[in-house]
Amino acid sequence: MDLIERAVARGLAALNEYDAKCFLSGLGVPVTREKLAPTADEAAGAAAAIGFPVVVKASGATLLHKTEVGGVSLNLKTEQEVRDEGRRLLRIPGCDAVLVQEMVQGDRELVCGLTRDPLLGPCVMFGLGGIFTETLDDAVFRIAPVTTTDALEMLREIRSAKILKSFRGQSAADTDALAGILVAVGEIGLRYEAIREIDLNPVKIRSDGSPVAVDALISLLPQATRQG
Repeated sequence: MDLIERAVARGLAALNEYDAKCFLSGLGVPVTREKLAPTADEAAGAAAAIGFPVVVKASGATLLHKTEVGGVSLNLKTEQEVRDEGRRLLRIPGCDAVLVQEMVQGDRELVCGLTRDPLLGPCVMFGLGGIFTETLDDAVFRIAPVTTTDALEMLREIRSAKILKSFRGQSAADTDALAGILVAVGEIGLRYEAIREIDLNPVKIRSDGSPVAVDALISLLPQATRQG
């Protein structure tokens, strides 16, 4: 039984970030290096193993929007900082563990995702990410399945497509790798009818041009609306 099937069996509305990334990574989506720690002390040890600086996040089945409850701390540089923040996060209602992840460097933030339209079925989305996703509304869509050719076209169609070229001394984005994420997301939507939405935001572009999903959310359809 895979992570989606287990979540469905438990009646969950969504996967937590750690489980979502484990699931996506197994299907070809690049994600951050990270570890889930049940205590502040274990979080500090995980941070040392990953390498500083790190990000720590509150993790729990109901904590889907962590920033709204102060559940994210960035750019922590010592074990003591992680330990202190870990203790704070574990006091947040619904938090049962601390997610420790690498602090990805890179100024370019994109969004990749999937939404399930009642008529069209799974649709793949690509656009400008981070804080600009809703503000600038620069995104394009395709009905799944998405081919590599489709995905590369999507990368060129957003108004901010120049952000994928060489940027402030950083390499051009690896468009083949980005296209691969979009193809994979479309395939996941077709294969798993229980998935309502996938939100990879942001997908950061490292200085070498490689993309990596820094945050991930997979929400599930209510049982009564699933097909089959």
